[in-house]
Amino acid sequence: MRRILTILTLLAGLILPGLALAHGPTRQKVTLTTEVAAAPADVWAVIGNFQDMSWHPAVHSTTGEGGNELEATRLLTLGAEGGPTIAEELYKFSDEKRSYSYRITDVLVEVLPVTNYSSHLTVKPTDAGGSLIEWRGAFYRGYPNNDPPENLNDEAAVAAVTGVYQAGLDALTARFGAAN
Repeated sequence: MRRILTILTLLAGLILPGLALAHGPTRQKVTLTTEVAAAPADVWAVIGNFQDMSWHPAVHSTTGEGGNELEATRLLTLGAEGGPTIAEELYKFSDEKRSYSYRITDVLVEVLPVTNYSSHLTVKPTDAGGSLIEWRGAFYRGYPNNDPPENLNDEAAVAAVTGVYQAGLDALTARFGAAN
């Protein structure tokens, strides 16, 4: 019996360190906010329609089905006519809370270097009468295995999502004015 325990202990000592080094990617998260001078209802009137993302400067056009109903879909065409696309699905929506949540269902990692991406966009009132816009997302890098290429690693994924969110929030700040 002692011999079996010794063998098992030795095997565990050989196997467990290898397992610790063999983990895959970790879920990344990005949260950005901006405050604008407009009332929440005015901001929500612009960004609250899942089928219309024309307020974002990277989006050339949005087509979709289902309005703001759960499982509604949209296809974002980026840049110009015939540009790359991102397919998304709505899984939470609340006019009352001025928020919605969606996930990407199809995108090439060359367009956005992420996988298993979900996001939440919300508008909240501020004490000064303006709005706080929060855009947050969670995702994995574009390369699911160990040793990703530089363009598909965690840093590239975080930088890309941060860039998307910042461009959208900057556009909303320009449109509604920065909060004082």
